[in-house]
Amino acid sequence: MKVLVTGGAGFIGSHIVELLLGEGYEVVVIDNFLTGRKEYVPPAIKLYKMNITSPQIEKIFAKERPDFVMHLAAQIDVTKSIQNPVKDAEHNILGTIRILQCCQKFKVRKIVFSSSCAVYGETADSSITESFPIQPLSFYGLSKYMSEMYIQFFQSSYGLAFTILRYANVYGPRQAATGEGGVIATFLRKIIDGETPVIYGSGEQTRDFVYVKDVARANLLSLQAGHNEIVNIGTNQKTSINQLVHLMGQLQAVDISPVYQAQREGDIQNSLLNNTRAIDMLGWQPRFDLRTGLAQTGEYLQAK
Repeated sequence: MKVLVTGGAGFIGSHIVELLLGEGYEVVVIDNFLTGRKEYVPPAIKLYKMNITSPQIEKIFAKERPDFVMHLAAQIDVTKSIQNPVKDAEHNILGTIRILQCCQKFKVRKIVFSSSCAVYGETADSSITESFPIQPLSFYGLSKYMSEMYIQFFQSSYGLAFTILRYANVYGPRQAATGEGGVIATFLRKIIDGETPVIYGSGEQTRDFVYVKDVARANLLSLQAGHNEIVNIGTNQKTSINQLVHLMGQLQAVDISPVYQAQREGDIQNSLLNNTRAIDMLGWQPRFDLRTGLAQTGEYLQAK
């Protein structure tokens, strides 16, 4: 079975590629390398450098004829989406439409789409289920939701199967210190370099941090399960940013006194994803707790 992974040289995508290879899948990667890195992709992988908005994408599908597509390529920076909503929409919405057209034309069995908890926007301090109202606070969240709508319409119109995975805040090795959920990579790099982390807001805002290897496994399971479903991928455990910094200090054996600045536009106060549907439909649940994941991420950054 052949799987085409868009954004396969990126943070999450490269972990998925490794897992797919280990499970015996043939893997093809498309990446424009704006955030992805060639060294993250195993040498044996067939790799195409291309933007998903390019009409040339169709030639890759015609040549490779993938059975499945995992679509991760995206503009992921909330702040940039607010500053430049046109570019955000071009990449996240129009790029997704182009991928969907290719899936339909070349009879791809299923698309697994990486969406985000940003589609929910601000919620009460509660465990968010997939039935919660959609009310994004940023163009990034909106573009992810519009992509979800196009995917569902392609399913109802052409029978293209899908699984949409709405991620909590993903972290782990290879994460850039930018984009949605990049707070852990940003903080750890500053702490390791002896610099002071900056917290935007009071630090009492909460997040659901899910380790990248757990996210990769959710994608793998979605190839054979969760057909035409939307599924949260999170730990259902909340951590405040202040608690996060404290835990990082413990793991790195340093005292940290963060600098506090004004909350950024588009930032969500609380985010906690209920993962009951992932457990029931995918047979998935997180295997890494936050302390273990932070320790492994810190070791990776220290080695780098």
